[in-house]
Order: sequence, then structure tokens, then C-alpha cells
Amino acid sequence: MRLKRKDLLGIEELEKSEIEQLLSTAESFKEVSAREIKKVPTLRGKTVINLFYEPSTRTRTSFEIAAKRMSADAVNISVSTSSVSKGETLKDTAKNLEAMRPDCIVVRHSSSGTPQMLSKYVSCSVVNAGDGAHEHPSQALLDMLTVKEKKGRIDGLKLSIIGDITHSRVARSNIYGFTKLGAEVTVCGPPTMIPPGMERLGCRVTTDMNEALRGADVIMMLRIQMERQKESLFPSVREYSRLYGLDDAKLKGAKGDVIILHPGPINRGVEISSEVADGPYSLILDPAVNVDGLFNIYIMGGRVGTIKPADRDTTELVEGAPGLEVIDATGLVVLPGFIDAHTHLREPGFEYKETIKTGTQAASSGGFTRMARRSGPTVPAPRATR
Repeated sequence: MRLKRKDLLGIEELEKSEIEQLLSTAESFKEVSAREIKKVPTLRGKTVINLFYEPSTRTRTSFEIAAKRMSADAVNISVSTSSVSKGETLKDTAKNLEAMRPDCIVVRHSSSGTPQMLSKYVSCSVVNAGDGAHEHPSQALLDMLTVKEKKGRIDGLKLSIIGDITHSRVARSNIYGFTKLGAEVTVCGPPTMIPPGMERLGCRVTTDMNEALRGADVIMMLRIQMERQKESLFPSVREYSRLYGLDDAKLKGAKGDVIILHPGPINRGVEISSEVADGPYSLILDPAVNVDGLFNIYIMGGRVGTIKPADRDTTELVEGAPGLEVIDATGLVVLPGFIDAHTHLREPGFEYKETIKTGTQAASSGGFTRMARRSGPTVPAPRATR
């Protein structure tokens, strides 16, 4: 079944069946990222152009990786070094790109409606990666897929979106998407950060965070978008955090199996505390890379042999691996470490350059868990340093 439209400009214009089709298709491709060779020929011969007029790390990288993993040619255009900096209009940029015969243009812009305008000038598909405070459809689809996987459904769930609603394109796309799939959506924030008429989008509005959290199945926290605010909308960050920051105390009002989302980047200590962001209910990393969760790590010969979800039957793997080392990490967080394969630790020697103590402390602070020291007849083996 093909989509009824060539462009993905927003969630508002999509029908429920189209959203479900997109989620189902995305779910089928998810396993590609878990393969040893992360490549499928789905878009072989196609060209995807990422045209970003705003700074972006996660979104642009996600689109680029997705295109490459489906064998498409991905081209990134940096607006700061393009003809746009010389005064080229969006229409002229579109015509120039059209001449190159791309198959898809992914665009992010600070002005609402830019993707819609671009789609009128080009014959290829246009994907909205965020336009002003209007919509961010790809982020909403990602959030819906995550909730569906974790909860098994969306229909009947209670979603609370808390924070800077006025300037959030993510909030609008999620309101459209979750309500179309049967969820009950509540938005909450300071009165100055909730635009009038939000109820017309199909959601409930409150300025009381405790009320918004009561009985919530899913909580979505939003950051304060200072770059879009032309005037101060709240007295101080401290007061905002006290009234609308999510911490362990406020979280008690939600359901026991609540999940917490955040489109990122997060501001720890402002809209969400570190305890909650890193806690068991948080799926803040999950929508992007699915790295948080329960996994079994199998170490073979001093190396990580494989990583499997904790709910996966691995009896055959364990029994077939003699000398397998099993570490009980229940209640712990296992993080990857870096290995520095080339270090110079001089003691004795030129200590003003690097000593064993300063070298190992710097490595530890940077996340390095192992160092390979260059050998030398007068340099003793490094000692572990805390």
C-alpha cells in the first residue's frame, strides 16, 4: 500500500490509516539497525538532500544515517556555506536543487510553512524536519512508535505534554498524532507559554502540573526555547523549575508504569531533574537509538561477544559458549568505555608533559576505561589511579 501523498509536511494533514501505515513500515525497518551489516537496498539509486537552515545534530544525523542504511545517496547542504548566505531565495534554491534531480529533500527552517512552499517548486518528495513553531512530523512519528512499542497500544492512553507549548513544533505534531490514534492529550505550562485556542486541536489545557500528571501513562517534557522567545515569559529559571520541572516528588502523581519522553536536548535541573532523566521511567534516549533497556552482555575471551535483550531466550548461546563470563549487573547501569591505544606516560621522563597520575585521571574523566602505553626501557608500567 502506497501513501496517498508524495510529501510529509505535517501530521495534521495525515489520516489515521496513513499514520498507522508509517508506523508499521518504520517498525519493519527497525531491525536493520541491529544487524552486523546495517544496509538494505530499498533506496538504491535514490538521492536524498538534507537542507537544514537551522542548527541540528540528532535530526540531520538521523536522516543521513537512515538514507545511507537504505542505500540512498545522502547529500548534506550547510546553509551557512551555500548561496543562501549570498542572498539566494528559497525559490531559487529549490529550482537549483530540482535541476539536480533529487528524489527527496529533507528541510528544516525557522519559518513556519517553508516545507509547504518548497513542495510547490519541486517535483520530488519533501519531508518536513521541523518548520518554525509549526510542526515536526518525523519526531512525532518516532514518539508514537516508541509509545506503541512500550505500551502495546496508543488508544486510550493519557499523554501529558509539559513545558513551552507556544514555541514547540513537537507538541503540535504529537497532539495531532496521538489524538488521531485515540489518546487523551493534556498540555500544561505557564499561562504565558500556552497559546490561546489550544483546545481546538483536541487536547485539554491546564496550568497545574500536578493535575496534568495525575494518572498519566506518558509524560513528554519540553525544554524552554529561549532562542524563539522575544521577551521573558517567566520570572526566573528557578521558579519555572519549581513549578514545572519534573522531579521524583511530582512524578508520584503519574501511573506506576509511566514512561517519560523528551525530544531533546534536555536542560537538566530546569524542565527535568537528573534523577528522573536517568531513572527507570525515562525513555529519553530510546526514541533516537534504543540504547536504554534491559540487556544481557556476553563477554567471551575478555571481549563483548554479543548483546541481547534480557527477555530474549539465550539458553543455547550460553550453553554453547565454554568459558563464558557472566556478571550479575542487576540494578546497575552498564556503559561502554573508550580505549586509548596510543599514550605517552612519562615517569620518570618529561613529567611536565604527562605523568601517570595526570594521564590516567584525564583518561578516566574522558570516559576511557583502558589505555595502551608505548613501551620504553626506562618507563615503568602505569598504576591504576582514582
